[in-house]
Amino acid sequence: MPQITLDGQTDWHGWRTATRALVLSKVPPEDVHWAVRSDAHDGGNELPAGANGFHVPRTLVTLASLALQARDPQRFALLYRLVWRANEGEKVLQLTDDTDLHRLHRLAYAVRAEAHRMRTMLRFLDVEENSNHRFVGWYAPAHYVLEANAQLIARRFPNLLFSIVTPDGGAHWNGAELRFGEGADAFVDDAALARWWQAHHARLWREARAGASIPEAESLDEAPRPPDRPALGPVVLPVHADPQTLEATDSAAACRRCPLHQTATQTVFGEGPEGASVMFVGEQPGDQEDVIGRPFVGPAGQMLDRAMEEAGIDRRTVYVTNAVKHFKFTMRGKRRLHQSPEAPEIQACRFWLDVERVQLRPKLLVLMGGTAARAVLARPVTIGRERGRPFHMADGQLAFVTVHPSFLLRVPDEDAKAREYRAFVRDLQQVRMLMA
Repeated sequence: MPQITLDGQTDWHGWRTATRALVLSKVPPEDVHWAVRSDAHDGGNELPAGANGFHVPRTLVTLASLALQARDPQRFALLYRLVWRANEGEKVLQLTDDTDLHRLHRLAYAVRAEAHRMRTMLRFLDVEENSNHRFVGWYAPAHYVLEANAQLIARRFPNLLFSIVTPDGGAHWNGAELRFGEGADAFVDDAALARWWQAHHARLWREARAGASIPEAESLDEAPRPPDRPALGPVVLPVHADPQTLEATDSAAACRRCPLHQTATQTVFGEGPEGASVMFVGEQPGDQEDVIGRPFVGPAGQMLDRAMEEAGIDRRTVYVTNAVKHFKFTMRGKRRLHQSPEAPEIQACRFWLDVERVQLRPKLLVLMGGTAARAVLARPVTIGRERGRPFHMADGQLAFVTVHPSFLLRVPDEDAKAREYRAFVRDLQQVRMLMA
């Protein structure tokens, strides 16, 4: 049985080289064992010499390059199996009930969400280094997204000296070269991170393994941010643990209060720190949220994150949830298209929204869209008439109505979309002032 040992958890080049040789040599998936090198001085792989060539759909390559970054020990074998099947003539990307394909999509979605989450949640501490400013951040990613994000940030902000430290390793950019070295466990606060950096940075930079030039790779990277998006830093905030979900999450996972559980992948409960004073409420999870199991990680969530950043709101400090916890959709070919929940579904899920409100006791509720406003206020709401004017509810909580970020995605005219986006940012700036 061939054993392929890769140089690291995100060794895309090694996996692709081995996969090509194995497929061309007709080595079936069940005969290959994949591992990650634990010793940098281990010998290389003895690959069979295959002949001819083969074609893999570009979409499959793109999905594989994302899924390779998942924290799943079986991902290398999964990806090889899919490439093998495609080379054997199977149209794997056209299958609707294939276990391997579904797993590939779940891993790719999870990596995309975590890469975006890391860029959203990561905040940098400004430290002085040889009369220069270096921005140091710590983050514990759920998947192996450090290298891809470091590449993206270095390209996007070439003049920003930064270091990102994670339990998996560290990435260091000096304005000309990107290097990767050892990582570190969690820090209690910024002061602990600063002390660690002062004690380790000289040795880390000296001993870090060279990253050479930033690769032009088509593979390990997310698409660059839009050019109008503001810089990541410098932002100096305390370093906290990842947001935690509330105690009701396990109970909500088994919810059968309405028929939506029959077709949805899972319950998507809210997320945020237990001490959050603000709760953002949307309509329902979308396709990506349904697969990943976290709220606001798809296109609307990324729009919300971008607007929050521009408005000066740190998403780590707020709680985000939806009025309805299951994804309601209709099939259009192979796509799952969003359907708005109806009154009985909103009412059935009101129970879980009330649980979140009681357990969290936020001072401010931000109601994004008509479904969220109707779920909380128990009456129809015209967004245009009630938007942007904070008011107190009967229980004393402050409420603020605005549009749902998915509305911005649906505006067809670019000028109108830009105006609506600026109006949404202004709403969130009001929210930030109400948070003070």
